[in-house]
Amino acid sequence: MRVHLELATAEDVAELVALRMAVNEHLGQQYGEGYWLSRPTEKGALFGMRNAKVYVARHRKKLVATLTLSTRKPWAIDAKYFSKGQLPLYLTHMAVEPGGQRRGLGRSCIEEARRIVSQWEGDAIRLDAYDTAAGAGEFYRKCGFREVGRATYRGAPLIYFEMLM
Repeated sequence: MRVHLELATAEDVAELVALRMAVNEHLGQQYGEGYWLSRPTEKGALFGMRNAKVYVARHRKKLVATLTLSTRKPWAIDAKYFSKGQLPLYLTHMAVEPGGQRRGLGRSCIEEARRIVSQWEGDAIRLDAYDTAAGAGEFYRKCGFREVGRATYRGAPLIYFEMLM
């Protein structure tokens, strides 16, 4: 399934939070309690929109995926693991509705993110993923990211990934 990412607006906040909550509930059903069960809020979503670029993808007017791109390094990422770059962008908060998973929707979002990063003249996409069964490490590998390190942050085992542009 091909998607087009567009910037989220304040009108998208409730649906964005509902999507993230559905993904968390799905992960909880599959893997039980864990780091991945954060509680998204409208206040948090609006904060994210003020401090980064939150993108959404729709299918038949329904929000089916989201991701955030930022030039600011997230607190859980340790920059020492990554290549030296002029303008790396950080991918965070990626979520694909449970019914759309394993159908190419996530991969299409990554392709769109690459297009956006290229337009920004970014030289890399960086991210972290949980190093657990609930983590998306294998997905990111299949999308062309390479593992550059592992760390533990606040008790959560993480894998750092990078894709050079």
